[in-house]
Amino acid sequence: MIISRTPFRISFFGGGTDYPEWYRENGGAVLSTSINKFSYITARYLPPFFDYKYRIRYYQREETNSIEDIQHPSVKQSLKFLKFTDNLDLVHHADLPARAGLGSSSTFTVGLLHAIYALQSKMVSKRQLAMNAINIEQNLIKESVGSQDQIAPAFGGFNKIEFGGINEFTVKPISVNPQRTKLLESNLMLFFTRFSRTASNIAAEQIKSIHKRKVELTEMHESVDQAIEIMTSNQSMDDFGRLLGVQWKNKKKMTALVTNADIDEIYSKGIKAGATGGKLLGAGGGGFMLFYVPKDKQKQVKKDLKDLLYVPFAFDYTGSQIIYYSDTRYSDK
Repeated sequence: MIISRTPFRISFFGGGTDYPEWYRENGGAVLSTSINKFSYITARYLPPFFDYKYRIRYYQREETNSIEDIQHPSVKQSLKFLKFTDNLDLVHHADLPARAGLGSSSTFTVGLLHAIYALQSKMVSKRQLAMNAINIEQNLIKESVGSQDQIAPAFGGFNKIEFGGINEFTVKPISVNPQRTKLLESNLMLFFTRFSRTASNIAAEQIKSIHKRKVELTEMHESVDQAIEIMTSNQSMDDFGRLLGVQWKNKKKMTALVTNADIDEIYSKGIKAGATGGKLLGAGGGGFMLFYVPKDKQKQVKKDLKDLLYVPFAFDYTGSQIIYYSDTRYSDK
């Protein structure tokens, strides 16, 4: 039996420049962190006592004798990609809901690949995990998804991820005074809007409008280095929050699907209560809202957003890990 643990991610700046349709021509970058909320995949060889070969359990339950009959697209394509033919019992659990702007589908794919590799007694690098997950989601499943969502959970940490060039992407950990990182971490507040959405549909609309949004995407790209300058200098950390607000304004221009009246009201309440800035995470349309809130204003923000679920979190630096391994083969092959 194998258990993989893979972190969800929060993207601060540069989202939208991580679509291949943009960065292969213009380059791109994001500033993101993984957090201490995780997706867990338990995988083992299914005992030979059942009249099916594959048992897949997530929010649904599948029992099939053929990979082709598996309905979950990531499971199906990942097993085909890895040429996995043994009996399989697979279970998924997660700390946070899907379709919420934290890269849940890509976190699932990274964790799934990691678990199946481990089940086959194969070691794989963080880069290979990310590249394989990108290939499966973008090329095999043909999802409209950026490339940061697979890289952040595979590598873990607080990073600048650059896109473009011969290597497609480069991960650069941000070297920051730990006190500055802790200050940022303690001033971030995460709220669940309770609205879910299918990110791929919104992302597809954003991709269609990329050629019309060069000004916004260029500014979003530039904001990555501006944020790093704030983190690594003596500037007020509150400027990080204000820059999040600028990012959110640019993001809303990408497509009308990014926001709606309810989301705008949540954002407005957070700002009026004392947040210096914030943004909706992920492609938009729902999920989690992130605010930067100075400590002395956080009580008021919680009060004014009491109808939303507040989710405390901390940065995580581990990336995808195998946290349990036990050989449970039912044959000697």
